[in-house]
Amino acid sequence: MACNATRIKGFADMFPPDSDVFTRMETLARRIFGQCGFVELRTPVLEYTDLFKRSIGEETDVVQKEMFTFPDRKGRMMTMRPEATAGVMRAYIESSLHTRESVSRLFTTGPMFRYERPQKGRMRQFHQINCECLGSDSPYADADLIMMLTRYIRALGLKDVSLKINSLGCSRCRPAFKEALVAYLRDKADGLCEDCARRLETNPLRVLDCKQPGCKELTEGAPRLLEHNCPECRAHFDTVLELLREQGVPFEQDDRLVRGLDYYCRTTFEVVSGSIGAQSAVAGGGRYDGLVKSLGGPDVPGVGFAMGMERVALLLAEQEAPRKDFFLVVLPGDDGEQRRHQGFSLTQRLREAGLSGEMCFSDAGFKSQMRQAGKCNARHCLILGPDEAAQEAVQVKHMDSGEQRLVPMKELAAALEAE
Repeated sequence: MACNATRIKGFADMFPPDSDVFTRMETLARRIFGQCGFVELRTPVLEYTDLFKRSIGEETDVVQKEMFTFPDRKGRMMTMRPEATAGVMRAYIESSLHTRESVSRLFTTGPMFRYERPQKGRMRQFHQINCECLGSDSPYADADLIMMLTRYIRALGLKDVSLKINSLGCSRCRPAFKEALVAYLRDKADGLCEDCARRLETNPLRVLDCKQPGCKELTEGAPRLLEHNCPECRAHFDTVLELLREQGVPFEQDDRLVRGLDYYCRTTFEVVSGSIGAQSAVAGGGRYDGLVKSLGGPDVPGVGFAMGMERVALLLAEQEAPRKDFFLVVLPGDDGEQRRHQGFSLTQRLREAGLSGEMCFSDAGFKSQMRQAGKCNARHCLILGPDEAAQEAVQVKHMDSGEQRLVPMKELAAALEAE
């Protein structure tokens, strides 16, 4: 029986330069997050379904419509993780990490899975970078996390992005807001979209987040969350904003920015872009002081964010791809095999010196090898022929200017580094 060698819809293969962009994002995250005291946690892609029902909520679209869920051979329901936070909380609780450190700073990277319509910046297998700070209820923790995210975004070189921020209040003051919001929306329920009509009964805060033009218009005069914040929540939020202003971080206070789950509280934020179509959010997060307790753990406060790597990759796609330092061409002919040995040793020495590049291993002609050199996006082409081999030197051709000169092999690494 023939193999169906076709990739599944909504899942992607990534070759360079796309895979290079993902590697760069991950490498930069490890460096910058590490500077801020975060350590990397790797969690399974498969968890018991109940974990996501309890953490995300059974009334959410993710749980009701989007999860890849199936029974194992013993009939236990398993789910491919649709987001990372629930698995991090499970690992934090199961390992009793709170007994070993007062504040835990954890980050994860990897694939997530949701069954939804594939579109630009959104796939059924997608990738996220997640950061979670557990153990502090201080507004300084919120501001520090946002500062780390903005520092990471600047290091990536993203330009057309902005930070939106809001406060959701807490379990003491948010019920009054929900009551006021539902009362406001009752008379307008007939104009809401189908999803928002359902959310009005199950998750009314999400109505404010709807992107449908009709729902946005109907909610223009809706009550504002900040107007219902208790004094403690307002003081917390004011401190976060003050810290961001002191550090020169621009932001927009957005009354529509909400999280629909009950455990979210106080600070919530998003980084959005105007360059990737309807799916404008590239990162989002907030405070979730009740989450760990709701999953059976200790009453530990937390704040975190998630960044969609595919969406960030769209913003990075137009940036110049990193170039190799060299491509080595060995001319065919008499003693060609001996020169290839010589070229192989030279390639290894250049790599040991910290340079990146490759050589052609085949017996192809000069023109064919030069075409390969052009395709590999190297800054220099190194040409090793009979005359060069005799002089223990190579011709160095600058691939942009076309300039060419003879350089002794022992001076080659320094010469390439200097250009």
